[in-house]
Amino acid sequence: MPAGPSPSEAAVGVEGLVCRYGDAEILRGIDLTVRRGEFVGILGPNGCGKTTLLRAVAGLHVPFAGRVTVMGDDVRALTPAILARRLAMQAQDSPNALGYRVRDVVAMGRLAHRGGLFSASGAEDEAAVTRALEGLGVAGFADRAIETLSGGERQRVVIARALAQDTAILLLDEPTNHLDVRHRFEVASRVRASGATVIATFHDMEFAARICDRLVVLGGGRIVAEGPPHAALDAGIVARVWSVSAEIDRHPGTGQMRIDLQPLGEGGHV
Repeated sequence: MPAGPSPSEAAVGVEGLVCRYGDAEILRGIDLTVRRGEFVGILGPNGCGKTTLLRAVAGLHVPFAGRVTVMGDDVRALTPAILARRLAMQAQDSPNALGYRVRDVVAMGRLAHRGGLFSASGAEDEAAVTRALEGLGVAGFADRAIETLSGGERQRVVIARALAQDTAILLLDEPTNHLDVRHRFEVASRVRASGATVIATFHDMEFAARICDRLVVLGGGRIVAEGPPHAALDAGIVARVWSVSAEIDRHPGTGQMRIDLQPLGEGGHV
């Protein structure tokens, strides 16, 4: 087997991770290493533990067993301030900060780099906020209240806030949720251009296969498949994990994976 990445190459390490909510075991012995600069997509059906895995990496969920390291340090040994300078998380249930302007919401991402909640922002903070607003295409309504935006617009604002945090690692939970086709590609391009290590959850497996370096498929709380998109996804894995039929091929012009999904009938057949 090829050697794993050296500690200097690993941005995130997950070792023997077991996560529970009450008596329900959500993740069962997850081992995963994400290299610096890698874009990793986490796939799986509802309830398989995708969001729990992100929360454990972010230090927001205390595992029942196992260990998570961020840039070589145990996440539980890092203070919230240090952790916030290493990673940013966009969550599905991110609070909308009702009553705040879009610009102010994005500027919240800079708190990790300032002396405190009430410290004044500097030129570097302002520049980072402007870059994020423009990069996510939300500068045009920077002075509007966040609650006046559509779901897709709010989603881009939340991702802009994570980018403004200017961290080495981005954790994105369904980042393309609510976005139209054009903005899906624009957000993916902007996230990729940040140069950050990215771990993102997706439901759209074809889109994830298009933009990610590597896919991790979760099923039953475990890693069912892992590797480059063409290796991590095949008809057998899709049927086993999602209980649907899949025909997978490549576009003759672009070489991109194409996935046609159909429901399984009785007996496991279309």
